[in-house]
Amino acid sequence: MFYREAGPRGAPVILLLHGYPTSSHMFRHLIPALADKYRVIAPDHIGFGRSSAPSMDEFAYTFDALTDVTAAFLRTVGVSKYSVYVQDYGAPIAWRLALAQPEAIERVISQNGNAYEEGFVPEFWEPIWAYGKNPTQANEAALRPALEQEAVQWQYTHGVSDPTTVSPDTWEYDIALLQRPGVDRAQLALFADYASNRALYPKVHAWLRDSGVPVLAVWGKKDEIFGPDGATLFRRDAHNPQIELLDGGHFLLESHLDEVSHIIRDWLASTRTRQ
Repeated sequence: MFYREAGPRGAPVILLLHGYPTSSHMFRHLIPALADKYRVIAPDHIGFGRSSAPSMDEFAYTFDALTDVTAAFLRTVGVSKYSVYVQDYGAPIAWRLALAQPEAIERVISQNGNAYEEGFVPEFWEPIWAYGKNPTQANEAALRPALEQEAVQWQYTHGVSDPTTVSPDTWEYDIALLQRPGVDRAQLALFADYASNRALYPKVHAWLRDSGVPVLAVWGKKDEIFGPDGATLFRRDAHNPQIELLDGGHFLLESHLDEVSHIIRDWLASTRTRQ
């Protein structure tokens, strides 16, 4: 498991969990923006980025399995308490970590990391739900374009007022690593398994209510994958969450890095971790 780390070893930990189709590369600028006061750790999930990509025969590509590896990774690097930044796939991994060890997570920063049915943009998710229910060749064919350059580039540029603010290095890096042998099958397996995350949402909501964990939702409001309801509905369950809807898309750090960094730093300074 490849990971990036910066900051003082004894400082409070911030765990950065990336989504599809990217890796810890998405945090390449956020890490130094936070590492003066925090120990910042950003792993690549198995099958993503520079982490290993075992075949489907060697590894079960499910969100449960990705969570198990992440939990083992945290034990290996000696982390038992941490704040977590979640984006896209990082959210269901973090929710599983929280349900398994409710006291481990001290704060939650959700950047377009969904926990509500209302957060799903139906037009984007319909083919994923169809494939999960019935993985026929036709349903697979409908999803395979999501692995190709046009769709990967769209994830970075949609909802961005000025797409020239987004470096092409982002999607070129992702595409190169998606083209490793067998990664297409792994990603299709995770598409099929995504419905398992929806079943967890009521338990996640209960954890938010019972724990009182501080929540910051800093969200690209023009995201056509997870809409702004995914951010505002944290008010239903979290205790006085801070909701920031910015004029951006799915990968907000590419177009609004400075703004997001300032929001996070101010919020971290103003919130106390749970005892």
